[in-house]
Amino acid sequence: MGKFTFNLPDIGEGIAEAEIVAWHVKVGDRIEEDGKIADVMTDKATVEMESPVTGTILSVAGAEGDMIAIGSPLVVIEVEGDDAMMEEPVPAPAHVPAPAPEPVPEPAAVEVRPTPAPAPAAAPQPAEPIVQSHHAKVLASPAVRARAAELAIDLAQVKPAEDGRIRHSDLDAFLAYNADGGFRAAGARGVDQQVKVMGLRRRIAENMAAAKRAIPHFTYVEECDVTALEDMRAQLNAARGSRPKLTMLPLLITAICRTLHDFPMLNARYDDEAGVVHRSGAVHLGMATQTPGGLMVPVIRDAQDKNLWQLATEIARLAEAARNGTAKSEELNGSTLTITSLGPLGGVATTPVINRPEVAIIGPNRIVERPMFVSDGMGGERIEKRKLMNISISCDHRVVDGWDAASYIQAVKRLFETPVLLLAD
Repeated sequence: MGKFTFNLPDIGEGIAEAEIVAWHVKVGDRIEEDGKIADVMTDKATVEMESPVTGTILSVAGAEGDMIAIGSPLVVIEVEGDDAMMEEPVPAPAHVPAPAPEPVPEPAAVEVRPTPAPAPAAAPQPAEPIVQSHHAKVLASPAVRARAAELAIDLAQVKPAEDGRIRHSDLDAFLAYNADGGFRAAGARGVDQQVKVMGLRRRIAENMAAAKRAIPHFTYVEECDVTALEDMRAQLNAARGSRPKLTMLPLLITAICRTLHDFPMLNARYDDEAGVVHRSGAVHLGMATQTPGGLMVPVIRDAQDKNLWQLATEIARLAEAARNGTAKSEELNGSTLTITSLGPLGGVATTPVINRPEVAIIGPNRIVERPMFVSDGMGGERIEKRKLMNISISCDHRVVDGWDAASYIQAVKRLFETPVLLLAD
C-alpha cells in the first residue's frame, strides 16, 4: 500500500489557480486509471482532470466553488503495487481551503405527542390524534387541530395534499380557496434555496460587475425597416442547396463589418490602466451565446473575410461548441466587438452590457410587423404592413461619443434597408 498525490497540473494557460466546479469522486470511492476526478475552470474553459492511477480516494482538496493553486494537491489516492509511488502529499498553501468534511445527516424529524397524565378509570388515549367530524376520521397533529379551531375550520372539509394527514399547508390552501368566493391563491409557494455562485456563473457575475463599475455606458437605439432584407433572406434560403440556413445574424454581421472601417473607434479594446485604446484592423466578433451553464462569448475570427454562408457555418459551429463545453480557450478570448441577440425573445429594445475591455456591444431586437406610411411613388403616401426591428448599441463613453455611435448605426440601417448593397462589391 502507498499514497499517490495528484497535484493540479499546469494547464498551459499561464494561470496561477483554478476553480473546482464539479467533483466526480468523494473520499472512500474507488477510481480506475483515467477515471474522472474533477472538473476545474480556468478563465472560461472547463478542463476535466483524470486519474493517472487506480486506487481509493483518501482526501480531496476542497468543495465545489473553491480555488486551488496550480501544483498543489487535488486528491490523495491509496494505491497498491507498482502504482504506489510513495509520493507523500505536500501541505496545501494557506489560501487553499481544507478538505470539506463529510456531511452529517440530520436526524429524521419525529413528531412528539404529549403523553396524557394518568387518571382513575380513564380510557387510554389513542396513539394517533383523531378528530371525529361528520362521522369521518381526520388525521392531524395537535397544533394543526388547535389552529383549525382558532380559525373555525371544520377539518372534515379540508382535503389533505398527501398521505391522508392534514398539515398547516393544507389549512393555508383551504383558506386561500375560500377567502373570496372560492378563488384560489395566485400561485403555489416555492422552495427557499441557497445557490452557491460558482464556476461560469461566478465569472459572469465578476465580469458584469467590473464592466458596469468601470465603464460609463450609454445606449442608442434605432428602428430599421427590414422588410426588403427579410425578403432577400427568404430568397437566399430558398436557393441555398446544401449550405446552412441563413438567420438574421450573418446579415447583421456583414453589415457591421462593411461599415466599421469608417468607425474604427468602435472596433477596439480599452486598456484603462495604461490609458491606451487598441484599435483593431481585423473584426474578431464576439457572439454572446446562452449555454446550460450561463452566458459564453465564442469569437468569430476575422469576420470581415467571411461571406454570408461561411458566417452561418461558423456561427453554428461556435454556438454548438460553447453549449456542449468543447470550445477551446482561443475560441473564447480576444474579441474586439460583441453582438448579442435573444432571437425571437429579443424584446422591443435592449441595453446590453459591454464585454470588457471592448468599447461597444450591438444587440438586434425582435422583428415585429406594424403599419407604416410609405411613399406611393407619386408624391403621396400610403399605409403598408412592414417588418421593423430595433438595433441597440451600448458604448463606452470614455472612448466613443454619442454622435459616433448614432452615425454608425445609421450606416448599418442604410445597408439593412437597401440590402442589395450587402452583396455588392
